[in-house]
Amino acid sequence: MINYSLKCAQGHSFDSWFQSASAFDKLSAAGLVACAFCGSTEVEKAIMAPRVRTGRKAVSGIGEPEPAEAPAASPSTHSTAPDPAAAPESGPGALSTPVNGQAAEMQKALGELRRKVETNSDYVGKDFASEARAMHLGDAPERAIYGEAKPEEAKALIDEGIPVLPLPFGRGRKTN
Repeated sequence: MINYSLKCAQGHSFDSWFQSASAFDKLSAAGLVACAFCGSTEVEKAIMAPRVRTGRKAVSGIGEPEPAEAPAASPSTHSTAPDPAAAPESGPGALSTPVNGQAAEMQKALGELRRKVETNSDYVGKDFASEARAMHLGDAPERAIYGEAKPEEAKALIDEGIPVLPLPFGRGRKTN
């Protein structure tokens, strides 16, 4: 597992875990790595300091033991947005963004938006484009939906006059 510091085209910085460097490259090329704040898929690796361990039971420079290794049976290979409602970790090695002032307000607003969308909409997953098209044509009952669509699918929906809107948060569901 590799933890990358990432940065989107809008300048937002965030962290995400990947199974390997090639997994990041593959997911990024497929447009599946999105900014945790604005949803942009124009994401690149940011400059980051390497994490070097001297041994299996190494101790960090400030006297705290290193965190346990993640189990190999359930590695995550996709980028997910941090849960804005969750309290951020603190201390050395914490994967968090600044949570003061405007950043905290933004995280709170995104968390509230996510809860409203998930409560009041049906999750249709990768069938989003076909489901939105069916509703627009009258082949399916109209209802609030959310899901995933490739950029070219979303563009086709917009070109057809079907109202869609990208959500400013990533998937909250595990895909592995």
